[in-house]
Amino acid sequence: MSRNPEISLDTPTLGAAIVAVSEALDSAGVCFGHGTDNAWDEAVQLVLDVAGLSPDCEDGLSHQPFAEAQLNHLERLLQRRIGERIPLPYLLGKACFAGLEFVCDERALVPRSPIAELILNDFQPWYAGPAPHRILDLCCGGGCIGLAVAHHLPESRVDLADIDTAALDLARENTALHQLESRVRILQSDLFERLEQERYDIILCNPPYVDAQDLAGMPAEYRAEPSMGLGSGRDGLDVTRRILAQVGDFLQPHGLLLLEVGNSAAALEAAFPQVAFTWVELVNGGHGVFAMTAQEWQDFGASWGL
Repeated sequence: MSRNPEISLDTPTLGAAIVAVSEALDSAGVCFGHGTDNAWDEAVQLVLDVAGLSPDCEDGLSHQPFAEAQLNHLERLLQRRIGERIPLPYLLGKACFAGLEFVCDERALVPRSPIAELILNDFQPWYAGPAPHRILDLCCGGGCIGLAVAHHLPESRVDLADIDTAALDLARENTALHQLESRVRILQSDLFERLEQERYDIILCNPPYVDAQDLAGMPAEYRAEPSMGLGSGRDGLDVTRRILAQVGDFLQPHGLLLLEVGNSAAALEAAFPQVAFTWVELVNGGHGVFAMTAQEWQDFGASWGL
């Protein structure tokens, strides 16, 4: 692996820079998965950002000159991406989620939850209640899920809850960035601990769910993220068990839980064999998100160990 990649360009253009960065990323064997899944797409994102261009304007710009100062900056970022295995959104300080841009740094996981697809589809066909007014983003991290909801549902009021004060500071920055302070409340809470008497139309949750084996074998890019946002015990379900034991008490009678467990989906079904989990089919990629109504939670109440 090259620890100090150099970008050698005969003709310093955007197109040549993208090719060179893509080849460097491929040669270094970096791990993707923080917004892109291949070297070319990440190279496009990196080069266009350094050039101060929108990520959707690649077409027709391949021959645009690349200034020497920009090229030097690009090389420094590429060296850190490869040498330190830092996820690209951390290097750029921003990430896109559900069509919005958020501040992104090491205080919280890089936004990438497939719950974004459900937000953009107004939670259909899973939510069957009245227009959702009160929504909770539990284990909110930097707040991207809840803030995307607040943006796309302008009549809603959203609570962002997390135990991690550093992540909540980032969530506050993102709330201010999108000017949503009047409709978004930020709470430090160990799951539902400080949410007494609250009832929500929809609870969204992307909790820690990585099991011990996967956590131990994670590529360096994932180890750059906060460990408390990833690991959740031997089978990845320590936090999810606690959520399922309580969540029905915080849902409206018509309420809906959407919870992501990723690769721990099989472990969840094995842990609760009496429960008929409804797994969401995701068109845009991702897996391990289930939908559960308040009534279903009641129906399976004995399974939660209540």
